[in-house]
Amino acid sequence: MAEKKRKIVVLGGGYGGVECTRKLEEYFKNDDDIEIVLISEDNFLLFTPMLPQVAAGMLATRHIVMPIRTIIHKTTFYEGRVKNIDPYGKIVNLWGTNEKRGVSIHYDFLVVSLGSETNFFGMSDVEKHAYTIKNLNDAMTIRNRVIDMLEQAENESNPILRKSLLTFVIVGGGFAGIETAGELMDLLLDARKYYPKIKKNEIKVIVLEALPNILPGFSEKLAKFAYNLLTKHGIEIKLKTAVTSFNGNEIMVKKIDGSSEKEDSSDRESIQTRTMIWTAGVTPVNTIKRSMFKTERGKIIVNDYLEVVDFPGVFAIGDCALFIDQSTKRPFAPTAQLAEAQAKTAAHNLHALIRNEKMKKFEYESRGQMAIIGKRNGVASIFGMNISGIWAWALWRNVYISKIPKWDKRLRVLLDWTIDMFFDRDISRLKFSDRETKKEYKVLDEVDDVW
Repeated sequence: MAEKKRKIVVLGGGYGGVECTRKLEEYFKNDDDIEIVLISEDNFLLFTPMLPQVAAGMLATRHIVMPIRTIIHKTTFYEGRVKNIDPYGKIVNLWGTNEKRGVSIHYDFLVVSLGSETNFFGMSDVEKHAYTIKNLNDAMTIRNRVIDMLEQAENESNPILRKSLLTFVIVGGGFAGIETAGELMDLLLDARKYYPKIKKNEIKVIVLEALPNILPGFSEKLAKFAYNLLTKHGIEIKLKTAVTSFNGNEIMVKKIDGSSEKEDSSDRESIQTRTMIWTAGVTPVNTIKRSMFKTERGKIIVNDYLEVVDFPGVFAIGDCALFIDQSTKRPFAPTAQLAEAQAKTAAHNLHALIRNEKMKKFEYESRGQMAIIGKRNGVASIFGMNISGIWAWALWRNVYISKIPKWDKRLRVLLDWTIDMFFDRDISRLKFSDRETKKEYKVLDEVDDVW
């Protein structure tokens, strides 16, 4: 009787999950007794650093997604959403829909890389009315919203309403917020020529940041350079400013002053706007929060080898894993660079565990950080060097395009960037709507028994 295959299941089709799967394929390419399974809610890898450029109409949506089936070779792929994980029974359950039955998949080894979702810090009104930029749908929705606001403002005679329509607020001064603000302003200024009644000084893009500076993690000099350049570009940046509410028409904010515990009404103000884009934080997905794994701050607690406490053979990587930076005694920032580094270590340690070899501790040193802040401008801190301006912008483009795994996608992105240099951006507003929320259906006992 043939020996039963040992099954490695990887949860999540983001940077961490896909990179870990590719490394596992390398390790076990000649081992027929190892089965690798990858489960992802989408059937593509999304190149998230370029989402702001999709929102600004510079890049086409299809050009920043890579179909997972074209990246993997030995792996069985399931498109599905994880309902829950049973680490005692070693089972992963997937939601069913009206089109497909839910399934239950057994594993021998597990890698959890389910990423994160937007954190609204308990403000339900903000969650209801704000836009986010986490996926392709978000980017296209923002682009449509911006163009719609221009269309409405062009023929609006009420000055108060007109000002509100032409005010765009981005909450969060990190990478996503700053890059979105820069791209958004470029789109607005490029599109304005088609709206003759809208004057340049009527357009307002505002960034709200609760910290004393933007781009945390960069040197003070580079952050200051980015601040000055964005301000020169017409973007208003309000530091030490936190959002308290947003009803779809008005944002209430308060100034944060650590020197005083007393709240003063003069520290509060309102911003009239119909468009707020929230990039101010992430939190692990609910599947992790309600799992049986030990968690802290919503993240799975792992040891030095990225193995989950109390569950040998289960690894957690990326945004959903809690790993402390020993130099700062704080968790590492949730970046794609970190997720990829952890993915490589987790794949190595899984191979070592299966082969009864010694696992290695996860050690991480950032290779650098980069951000683009508008047309032909950027900031970068790489290999101990600080770079700003057009050279940082060029470096950002070269580094990120080299990370796209498919050559055809690289070429498409390059063509989009080239076309943007010579032609105006398309201002067509594409109308689309989501289908109704899919219902849950009964879970089968074991997927292997059905097919």
